[in-house]
This record gives sequence, C-alpha cells and structure tokens, in this order.
Amino acid sequence: MAANKKPDNVVFNSETQQYDAAIKPYGTSVGAPVITTTDTVAWKNRSIRKVNQKVQTKYLELKAEYEKMMTEFEYNNLIFKAKFNFEPIIGDIYHLYKRDNGETFLSIIAPHECNFNAMGSFYLNADQIWEKV
Repeated sequence: MAANKKPDNVVFNSETQQYDAAIKPYGTSVGAPVITTTDTVAWKNRSIRKVNQKVQTKYLELKAEYEKMMTEFEYNNLIFKAKFNFEPIIGDIYHLYKRDNGETFLSIIAPHECNFNAMGSFYLNADQIWEKV
C-alpha cells in the first residue's frame, strides 16, 4: 500500500490533510446506522394525482361556466335580432315567437293565450340580460 493512501475505513480529507470523521454529517464507522434514501415515489404519485384532480375539476368548472355563458349569449343574440315595438321592462317575462316566414318577434302575450309558434319565454334581469324561463 502506498504511503499517502489511507485505508477505506479511515476518514481522511486529502484537501485539508486532516482526519475529519467527527465533523461529517453522516455516519462514517462500520457500526453507524445505514444510510437509506427516502422513498418519495408514493408521495410524488399522491401529489400528481391531487394536482391532476384539481386541474381537472377547475377545467370542468370553467367549461360549465363557458357553456352557460355561450347559452346566455345565444339567447340574448336571438332576442336582440327579434322584432318588437316596445321597450322591455326589467323584471318582466316576455315570450319569443317565430312566424311562418322564419322571422322572430317578442311579445307580452303568453303562449297559452295565442296560437303563435312559441320558441320560449324569457326574463329580463337587472343586468339587462335575457334568461330563459
């Protein structure tokens, strides 16, 4: 064995030229506890599953909100394209009808009071957005 080479069981720092087994943050003797790595795979899998669930839930909430908004937009677009000769009052219910030529019109007459082709009843809310009744 070479003069400057130390055995494996001796902790010698060649940079400082000192024996530094006592200041190491880990066990250096044969009788020291075994160093084992922590199993993080289970933790990672749980975390990934939780994040995926959270993202999917948020996506479904946003998708439902988007679909609701698009339905609301379609109703409002349909009513604003319809013909009517009055100013709708907030809080009242109005009825949308379709003529034989495909033209739509808004009326205060309920579907059970007439023979028009009814498309639906709508409520004008405080934000001036039409909601289907």
